Formats: sequence, C-alpha cells, structure tokens
Amino acid sequence: MQALRTAATGMAAQQLNVEVISNNIANMNTVGFKRQRAEFQDLLYQTLVTPGAQSSDQGTIVPTGVQIGAGVKAGSTYRITTQGSMTRTDNNLDLAIDGRGFFQVLMPSGETAYTRAGNLSTNDQGQLVTEDGYQVQPAITIPQGVTSISISKSGQVQVSQSGQTAPQTVGQLELATFINDAGLEAIGGNLLKESGASGPATTGVPGSTGIGGLLQGYTEASNVDPVSEITALIVAQRAYEMNSKVISTADQMLSVTSQIKS
Repeated sequence: MQALRTAATGMAAQQLNVEVISNNIANMNTVGFKRQRAEFQDLLYQTLVTPGAQSSDQGTIVPTGVQIGAGVKAGSTYRITTQGSMTRTDNNLDLAIDGRGFFQVLMPSGETAYTRAGNLSTNDQGQLVTEDGYQVQPAITIPQGVTSISISKSGQVQVSQSGQTAPQTVGQLELATFINDAGLEAIGGNLLKESGASGPATTGVPGSTGIGGLLQGYTEASNVDPVSEITALIVAQRAYEMNSKVISTADQMLSVTSQIKS
C-alpha cells in the first residue's frame, strides 16, 4: 500500500522540520544568529490517467486525470537574514552591523570566513579578534596603553593615548556583502563560508551604498522569534502525529485485506 511509504516520508520531513526549529530555539541567545526555515517539495507522481488525455472517439478530454503522489522530501533549509535587535553592552569592542554586511575573519587555514557576530576582543598582540581568537580582516592592532577606543559608523578605528591631544587612527574596518546571503555555508562558531550559491564577496566601507553601518557598544541579537518557533513546533508535531495515524490506518486496512484472503 503506497500510503505507508507516503506517510513515512511525511514523518521524516516533519522530523527534519522539528530539528531545524529546535536549532533555532537553541540559538535564541547566540549573537548574530539567523534563524532557518525548512522547505519541502512533493515527490514524483504515479499517473494512472493523464490529464488532457482523449477519453472518446468524439475527442472529449479528461479534465483532471488521476495522479497519486508519492510523498514529500526536504527541498532546503532557508536562512532568514532579517535584522536582529540591537543589544547594548557598553563594551568598546562590541560592534553591531545595522543593515547588510558581514565581518571578515581570517581562519587558521588561511581561508576567509564571514560573521555577523561582533563581540570582538584583542589578543596578546593587541590584534582585533573574534571570541575564538580568529583575526578580523583587514587586520587592526590596538596599541598598548590606550585610554579609549572609538569606532565610527563607517568603521574607522581611533584610539586615544595619555599625553596625546588628538586621537590616532589605527585601522579601517570593511564589511563583505553577497548577492545571495542565504546561500552562505554555515560552518559553526557563528561563521559562514562563501559558496557557489552565495556568489563572491564584495567588500566596502561600512555605511556606503548597499552596506550597513556599525554601532559601537552594541551586539546584534538573534532574529529568532520564540512565539513563532513554538507555534511552528506545535504544527510540526501535529503533522507528525497525523502521518503516524495514516500509517496505523493503512496497517489496519492491510490487516482487514489479509483476513478476507484467508
């Protein structure tokens, strides 16, 4: 009975849906996290009567035909890149991107990764790094003995030192944008990699055309909406239960059929 296999694909699809939702909920407090949404596609159809087929010698046409679906499959897990809310931290090295763009991060492998998480720090050499110690690109080094650090909306980093009246510019941050942000490959650690779907990175100064500005002393919160996720979780659970009910019903029907044969 095809219904058994069809319902099984439905249960597998809703299991994936719950896994995506659970990951969203787990990352509610992850800085710069973008929630995902599972999307599905119907499987191939078994055509018993082709729509539009001729049904008589007089040329009458079957209006709809008879097609039986084979179930559902996962199409994609789409990343929703809407802006998260700004959380004030009053930490001079915390940065939030207001608009489009990603910070560029140099990985130990030499590759460049991208992130929206702006909770930055300095390492033992004064270099601006992520919380995993990966250096932010372009490289910026904060001198020793600074009394204050100022980062403008356009990404210019200035420091003040005792005995100096004018602030000193030590670097310029740049952001990367992509034609398809949702096509970036997630690699964990709040990091994303360029892929064939995202297109190549285009870098520029924060605040320029098509690139967001920076807010010092803030971080971007996750864009996960707890109410929406819990609602989606309940819907997925009910869909899973209904598919399991289909399997139970099909099994009972097969049991009745086997009793008739006996």
